[in-house]
Amino acid sequence: MPTHPDVSREESCSLSKLAIGESSLLSADHVRALLEWLQEGSSGAVFPFLASMAGTALSPGEAASVRVQDVTLPDGEFGEVLVRAGERRTVPVTPDIVGVLRRWIDEAGLEAEDLLFPAERGGPLASSEYKKAWRQARQAVLSSNEVQEGLGEQVYSLRDSCLDRWLEAGVPAWGVAAWAGVSASWIALRYPHCFRLEDIEPLQPDPAGMRVRPSLTADRPARSRTA
Repeated sequence: MPTHPDVSREESCSLSKLAIGESSLLSADHVRALLEWLQEGSSGAVFPFLASMAGTALSPGEAASVRVQDVTLPDGEFGEVLVRAGERRTVPVTPDIVGVLRRWIDEAGLEAEDLLFPAERGGPLASSEYKKAWRQARQAVLSSNEVQEGLGEQVYSLRDSCLDRWLEAGVPAWGVAAWAGVSASWIALRYPHCFRLEDIEPLQPDPAGMRVRPSLTADRPARSRTA
């Protein structure tokens, strides 16, 4: 399928496979329970790595490349992470994730130039390490039916669930797209359950909409979306 030169690899995937059903998304309660298990059941950078994905919707590759100097983490307030890999952008960090990352940086004794999520022996955190922990968390937290149905099967599910929660919290599609490093059209096609058909056409920026900063663990409100 031909693609526009400005369209990312993520956006150029087959549209028939792009949409994700609401039932396939991890709920806020699922994410909270999985992260609580990981906090106790994993070691090293695994928990803060996965928690940051859950709260900022970074892809695994983007999160693995973040350095300490790329994050701004004011105590008890919203912070920011500068994403240098992929689509360069700044993404908000909720106060709960700010706290996780501040504690991790202090605990690991990290310096500004260090990777934020290094492996225990240095270098980037291995995907095999956080994927193994994720599999263990799913087995421990999810029901047998949820596991068999593939709920949250991939670590990438944390990104999908975060983007969906941002939409449900009232962040406009163009704002979610900017934070995710994709287009508003990709957002509308990926999460069709969040939109009415007439909402998908304009998707124009509205600066007031970016004032909404949802919490990682916010409950999902009733579904009624405008772009």
